[in-house]
Amino acid sequence: MSSIPQNHSDEKALVDCVQRFFSKYHIGKLLARCNGLKEKGVSPVSLLHYKLSNIFIGRSMYMQQRTGSFKEKFSKNTFYCFLNSAKTNWLRFTSLLAADIVNNDIRDLTDEKRKNVFIIDDSLFNRTSCKKTELGSRVFDHTDMHFKKGFRMLTLSWSDGNTLLPVNSCLLASVKDTNIIGPVKDFDNRTLAGKRRKLAQTKAPEAMMTLLDAAVSAGLNADYVLFYSWFSNPAQITAIKAKGMDVIAMIKKSNRIKYTYGGEQLNIKEIYSRNRKRRGRSKYLLSVDVMVGKENPIPAKIVCVRNKANRKDWLAFICTDTSLSEEEIIRGKR
Repeated sequence: MSSIPQNHSDEKALVDCVQRFFSKYHIGKLLARCNGLKEKGVSPVSLLHYKLSNIFIGRSMYMQQRTGSFKEKFSKNTFYCFLNSAKTNWLRFTSLLAADIVNNDIRDLTDEKRKNVFIIDDSLFNRTSCKKTELGSRVFDHTDMHFKKGFRMLTLSWSDGNTLLPVNSCLLASVKDTNIIGPVKDFDNRTLAGKRRKLAQTKAPEAMMTLLDAAVSAGLNADYVLFYSWFSNPAQITAIKAKGMDVIAMIKKSNRIKYTYGGEQLNIKEIYSRNRKRRGRSKYLLSVDVMVGKENPIPAKIVCVRNKANRKDWLAFICTDTSLSEEEIIRGKR
């Protein structure tokens, strides 16, 4: 069987496209703003350009060196020292880059009436072994409800309904020391390296606020923040509302999370059981107004719908924009 020939013209076109992207968004200056600097030798922007080009053309430094096709003017150690630098603030870098793309290119393509949203979600970053991986942990996978080795990758994205753009992300290790498999190194918490490792061992709802703060400080804004039930705590909901954004989120069916309804502190199960449900072909079963939060409660609307995966079950959504219709709340989450 003959091997599939590589189309070198397409590779060159992809590399040229990456170069145009770097020039348009001034990646070199942006990298310098995020402390991605070198005192001497190869410029950081050329190292980043090489890395991104390899991703799009499906190449790796290892195979290029093995086959003799590596033609760059830097060594392997130089390349990996740049990627492993603890001084580069990649969280701020991606946030600033996303803000530049959205504010200067994407916003003008959509109508001003269209609502923009931040979307927060996590996924499993699986690893077969974590004994030598710093902060490698046993983390819970919500998909199959089992513990696995690796990290949780918490990602913040921006969307206008047509375009979805990743903004920033962070790897989350286990908060419990007993679940950490890999080595734990000590860093000064005032440094970027220390802050990054502290963030990795922060609970997901709190880490979510750090990602949102980084996006907002970079100049990126949205009307709503969307997320699932494992981030949906009253403390985070009220904190996001205080930042000038509304929340549309799925609610945990927890007995410990209370809402003010009818002058009483009730959980979502109690609220659901005390109200008559809509019948027939209605798109939702129940819609009630509540107050969320203890110290500074804010008004919100809870909408309950049937679970499509199990018609005997139900799901609940909360929205801090009480003027939004039930249909819009359901559409925002689905």
